[in-house]
Amino acid sequence: MKNKPILIKNAWICQIESESVNPTFRNLIIENGLITKIISADDSPSKKDFDVIDAQGKVLTAPNVNFHDHVYSRLAKGLPFTGSMANFPEILQNLWWKLDLLLDHEMIKASAYMAAMESIRNGVTYIFDHHASPSHTLGSLKCIKEALKEFNVRNVLCFETSDRNGEQLKIEALKENQDFILKDTDKDSKALFGLHASFTVDDSTLNSIRNFLEKKDAGIHIHVCEDESDKSLSLKRYGKSPVQRLLDYNLINEKSILVHGIHITKNEFVQLKDKKPALAINLDSNLNNAVGTPIFENIPEEISVLCGTDGMYANIPRSQKQFFLMMRNQKLSFDKAFYIFRKMYFDQLNFIKKYFPDFGSLHTGDRADVIIWNYVPPTPLNSNNFFGHFIYGILERPIITVLQNGKVLMNDYRLIGIDENEINNYVYSQGKRLFESLTQPFPPVVNAS
Repeated sequence: MKNKPILIKNAWICQIESESVNPTFRNLIIENGLITKIISADDSPSKKDFDVIDAQGKVLTAPNVNFHDHVYSRLAKGLPFTGSMANFPEILQNLWWKLDLLLDHEMIKASAYMAAMESIRNGVTYIFDHHASPSHTLGSLKCIKEALKEFNVRNVLCFETSDRNGEQLKIEALKENQDFILKDTDKDSKALFGLHASFTVDDSTLNSIRNFLEKKDAGIHIHVCEDESDKSLSLKRYGKSPVQRLLDYNLINEKSILVHGIHITKNEFVQLKDKKPALAINLDSNLNNAVGTPIFENIPEEISVLCGTDGMYANIPRSQKQFFLMMRNQKLSFDKAFYIFRKMYFDQLNFIKKYFPDFGSLHTGDRADVIIWNYVPPTPLNSNNFFGHFIYGILERPIITVLQNGKVLMNDYRLIGIDENEINNYVYSQGKRLFESLTQPFPPVVNAS
């Protein structure tokens, strides 16, 4: 039995036209996962048998995308970690590299469930994830894929390849990326090749990745110069900066995501621009780790700028607002900050289509991925002032309704078809296991995949 068509009425539909956003106050009809009609708010559709969502004058946009998440970090709340965290290398060694070694597939599944629910509540229905669970590598990406599929969240996955845990676990990380790229992608789940950061990836590993990717239409997803230690340790161990190593091994292309980039120099950006990678910025994480923030004026036009959360949360609207405020904090003029923000907005729309060409622009015939914000414009809304409304109004408001491929995932703040209590109990049971494991003597690295 087919689902009834959906009528979303009285909405400010923010259609994307090339490099502009054109809001119109209309009604929108969805059938079989597609936007089939956009009509005047005064018109009555010919069919009467609709599921009706009354937006009541609120703003409707395309969904949010998290371009750098760490699903595996979701259980890292209130855990009993010990050891100094006075600098970034110590944060890695005494927090994240302890946690990821303890994760098994049940914990990963629980983390993905938690990430999916948080994401939907923030209007995020597309996630680019960067995963690590070295003791349980094989099958981990499929585990995340299947968990996110239950929530209709589309994804681009990879495993964080690193030499820090020894040869065997490095080999498994390479295999997990290769297998997922070759065997497990589909219309809703795509792949990148994941690397941790230059200072934990040996030359032989970079060479293996290069050999695999030479004839594949795939990019890499890697932390680059998040902290000054990435540069200093890369120079010490390999005699080259992280950027130079990636360039020498020809690992950067238009489908690649370089994450953070805080300590990439202006000259290095010039070297990168012909490769046209994307740079995923994660400002709250950078502030939390005290590693610095990007110098926005150094980023060339040729490099796409994206927003991520680095696993801290799923709140992409907060990340985007932080992006604008940090530019102003760096003394960029309002004109310059608005220009770069607009560029970021359209960079994101263009980059997501490299992986999902059917990502819609809210036109008739487009895939029906839409979100409704709890924002009624207090002044006229048009293409000229959309970003003023977006930055200072829309981003401050919660998401009220989410549809993915015409399926209602959340309406009136309520997740649809999801037993939140059951899932929260499951997440807690796995978080409790993780918590208790941290109170025991820390295990050695084992091959438990």
